[in-house]
Amino acid sequence: MLAGSGLMAYEISCVERGLTLMNRDLPPRFTYAKQWQHLTMFILFTLNGCIDIMSKNLLPQRCVPLEKGILVLTFYVLLLLLASHVQDSAGVELQVHSLLILVVLLLMLVFTAELWAPDTFQLAVIETFLFQMMGSWLVQAGFILYKPVSGYPWEDDDISDIMFVTTFFCWHVMINALCLLGIYGVSSFWHRCYHPSWKLKGSREAPCYIYSRRPLYQLLQEVEQSEKDDQALLSKSSP
Repeated sequence: MLAGSGLMAYEISCVERGLTLMNRDLPPRFTYAKQWQHLTMFILFTLNGCIDIMSKNLLPQRCVPLEKGILVLTFYVLLLLLASHVQDSAGVELQVHSLLILVVLLLMLVFTAELWAPDTFQLAVIETFLFQMMGSWLVQAGFILYKPVSGYPWEDDDISDIMFVTTFFCWHVMINALCLLGIYGVSSFWHRCYHPSWKLKGSREAPCYIYSRRPLYQLLQEVEQSEKDDQALLSKSSP
């Protein structure tokens, strides 16, 4: 939410004469089309963060389906905005945005699938990997389009530059996959080496996984309700 608010303020401040919707000509014409699309994207992410905070802290019980639903809706709208965003793009800029659209489309499909299968481990891993891809590629896109490392802008009429955009994207795929695999390997190694006593302790002391066919958000609601009941009992028993 804070990041979205900061990006909104930055986008508005970048326009020298103010971010106006239409000019004063006759007939009036829309202005700053791409800036308004950027602002709409940032507003979406800010609202998504507000819904998450409200669900976790303000509602009597956390509503995970609401959080997931708003997240899916956010990425549906984001995909529409990105598809319209490339209407007047060409060359390197078009290739960069097309690859970003591919990642957003896959994320949208994963979020939609999680509405019906919220506790699937494979979908959670794919979601994490795609979020890594989206973040790293956005950083790379900023360097390609606005601040090239060489100091010289990329050439739209050079087929080599366009081909290397895709090559860089493939490198991001491999690096993010290796990072995710490395984090999983280090976590597994840590738990096996530093918590070997879990296998020897009794069921009362060792954490265990109890299989349940109920969705995860229902279990979270039950845990939060039990914690609230315990706090209520403690407050009544205290003098």
